[in-house]
Amino acid sequence: MSRTESGEEAEILMPTTPPGVAVIEGYLKTLPGMPGVYRMLNVRGDALYVGKAKNLKKRVASYCNLNRQSNRLRRMIAETVTMEFVTTHTEAEALLLEANLIKRYKPRYNILLRDDKSFPKILLTSDHAYPQVLKHRGAASDKGEYFGPFASGWAVNETLTVLQRGFFLRTCSDSVFANRTRPCLLYQIKRCSAPCVDYISDENYTQLVGEARAFLSGQSQKIQRGLSKRMQQASDELDFESAAVYRDRISALTRIQAHQDINPSGIVEADVMAVYQAGGQSCVQVFFFRGGRNYGNRAYYPSHAKEDDEASVLEAFIGQFYDNKEPPRNILLSHQLDGQALIAEALGVRASRKVEISRPQRGDKLKLVDHALINAREALGRRLSESASQRLLLDGLAKLLELDGPPGRIEVYDNSHVSGTQAIGAMIVAGPEGMMKNAYRKFTIRDKDIAPGDDYAMMHEVLSRRFARARKEDPDRDRGMWPDLILVDGGAGQLGVAQKVFEELGIDGVALAAIAKGPDRNAGRERIFRIGRDPLSPAARDPVLYFLQRLRDEAHRFAIGFHRQKRGKAAVASSLDGVPGIGPKRKKALLHLFGSAGAVEAAGLADLEAVDGVSTAMAKKIYDWFHGSG
Repeated sequence: MSRTESGEEAEILMPTTPPGVAVIEGYLKTLPGMPGVYRMLNVRGDALYVGKAKNLKKRVASYCNLNRQSNRLRRMIAETVTMEFVTTHTEAEALLLEANLIKRYKPRYNILLRDDKSFPKILLTSDHAYPQVLKHRGAASDKGEYFGPFASGWAVNETLTVLQRGFFLRTCSDSVFANRTRPCLLYQIKRCSAPCVDYISDENYTQLVGEARAFLSGQSQKIQRGLSKRMQQASDELDFESAAVYRDRISALTRIQAHQDINPSGIVEADVMAVYQAGGQSCVQVFFFRGGRNYGNRAYYPSHAKEDDEASVLEAFIGQFYDNKEPPRNILLSHQLDGQALIAEALGVRASRKVEISRPQRGDKLKLVDHALINAREALGRRLSESASQRLLLDGLAKLLELDGPPGRIEVYDNSHVSGTQAIGAMIVAGPEGMMKNAYRKFTIRDKDIAPGDDYAMMHEVLSRRFARARKEDPDRDRGMWPDLILVDGGAGQLGVAQKVFEELGIDGVALAAIAKGPDRNAGRERIFRIGRDPLSPAARDPVLYFLQRLRDEAHRFAIGFHRQKRGKAAVASSLDGVPGIGPKRKKALLHLFGSAGAVEAAGLADLEAVDGVSTAMAKKIYDWFHGSG
């Protein structure tokens, strides 16, 4: 105690230690001094942070010294109520596991790679006498050789076109190939050698496959020189038709090389990564080089704290980026990383070969990195500009609807059905950064008692399911599951349904509105309905109205897409699933051979007997089912 000027005793307030520190100290007694991964969890069991350590005990102990932590990490420590640990044999293994857990749990205090879609590749199959060349996305489950990744579907399609023009490989499915009796249009336009009707020998087709493989592996110059020799030889022998074929093949291969924006010599297989920061945000630009060619680039915008610097963002990005992708032999970076050697070791373990990571200092490699850095700066500039425009629209929306402030999360709902059948609901989400497509949700209407075409009942079910779950999983509304504004497609009736759902669930604090098209469903004359207020009719050229139209149209597009998907599945299921004895395996075999359920219905008995797994008795049962004899 101390005394004031008046002589009274005053209490000295000592800084309180967050309870999380005591939790962390409690684990130090039993933690080993070996590599591993740790998770800090809050009271609900959500992961706050995932980290890796060379020495678990030392790394975790560092959190007990609050004076060395930023305000952000102090908040994290204060929220920590328990921790989980996994030991590993090496620090490299810990790094790989850390990246995997970050992607799985998306902890609030980690740097997060938010957009991690798979990249398309080219597949050269090996399970058929005449291999086909295809675009492939997803797990490498099919037999064959994979080439890529390509930054976009457009880049894959362009290369596939070149492969067709340069090597005449088939792209048709095995079932189509087996049932051809004459060559298809691709043969007529000189994009296929028609092996399906024996217009090319096995030996010559195998040679084309080998040349295509070499081309995709980076030996395009060698292939072109060989074609040039054969063209000259054919010309010398006065076989001008063959010479013209070789000329066209050379032209096709040259065309794709001419389209490469940047194609440096000496770079056969590498990813080039550059990070640029501005306005508290970062853009990581990734360029893909495979087979000596530029396969395109893609921009990423990791989520991170404002105090994280470029190197920290890039280091966290690399670990998560390659968690589900095979790394190339070389990775060129714009910044030197503290854990660069460790990351290279970890990626080498994943790829079962050496992976080199470097920051170029001169020459063509430095030019590549500088080129990627320029693209990162320009992409981030565009994003910040778009974000500023988006913020202005959200401010205008808040003013129009008289909200307390610009909404951080807007949810828009729409329904779709055909004469009351295949009823579905859809939810799209928008925020300060635009459409949040990873938050979109689909709803299949479950209540069988809903009358066909009852939009009100469908909306009631969708909203009830959505917010009953939100109330259960995020009662404190601090996990990002709750919107600031709900917009439903419709008029006063749909708005009344939303209000009723919220009254039934005891939910408040969420603004509700409905948007309806004007007379004759004219866009530009929409009316905005709010609870207890007169409808609004914004001017046709109002940017906020255009923003609302975009939201409404996006919800409609998403709902229609889901509905078409369900209708397609139902169309296939309706004709085959009712046949006794037809399970998933037989159905797949039938569809692979005939191509559609309708073709199965029209097939003859002998055709059905030719399907793998379909006996004579089963073929007769299928035939009788569709022809009314059973």
